[in-house]
Amino acid sequence: MLKAGDGRMPKVLIAEDEDIIRKGLVYTIDWLSMGYVIAGEACNGGEGIEKIRELKPDVVIADIMMPKLNGIEMIRQAGGEVRFKSIILTSYAEFDYAKQAIELHASEYLMKPVNVEVLKAVMMRLHDEIEQEYEKELLFRQKNQGMDIIKLSGSEQYQNPYVIRTIDILKARFAERISIESISEELGVSSSYLSRKFKEETGHTCLDFLNIYRIQQAIKLLDEGVHRVYQISDITGFTDYKHFCSVFKKYTNSSPTEFIKKKM
Repeated sequence: MLKAGDGRMPKVLIAEDEDIIRKGLVYTIDWLSMGYVIAGEACNGGEGIEKIRELKPDVVIADIMMPKLNGIEMIRQAGGEVRFKSIILTSYAEFDYAKQAIELHASEYLMKPVNVEVLKAVMMRLHDEIEQEYEKELLFRQKNQGMDIIKLSGSEQYQNPYVIRTIDILKARFAERISIESISEELGVSSSYLSRKFKEETGHTCLDFLNIYRIQQAIKLLDEGVHRVYQISDITGFTDYKHFCSVFKKYTNSSPTEFIKKKM
């Protein structure tokens, strides 16, 4: 699950057999304003499972009563393969359906016709949950890959103003060709002084810090699944593809392609 703030909005899949309701949800709600994109739609439970496997949505909105496979069973089966949050829609108020939705750990159980304002409130709440879960997941993954995320979390924890400014420059221009020499010249201090102070405060050399930050950004882009590996190499400032793969493996213990396979 990826946060909108990292350039990738959470994806929504809508599974509903009634065309008017499904199209209404897809086209009459301003999903972008809530930080979501519609990844796809399904007109029955069987198609819904296929779409979930293919699109790996962050949120699935599903009607209970659908042909081929009801919404409860669709979510139960797909949930064993893909992690997502679910919202159950139904025009049936029987307690048994609500009980099944609770057992599935559904995020919400809404009656049809859907109250758009209620749905929006639910989606905003889920958006916050998705972002928080993503941050925790990314932190856990990177910690287990040997990356010192605490040290790279922000320049506000450091004391030396030149170190603070250097970190801000590295994060802002990580995709550019940049070095400790060019930064020290910009700041009006010697490169030896800046190198020494940077290592003292961060525990990293400037180059090591830059490479770790670049790999962090590369991981986010790999999670998006939009760009090819060689494109990510360029986007994150590694002009040489082989060098990118070498640095990536140094910090993650796997190549970019192996990393993609592990998370699938």
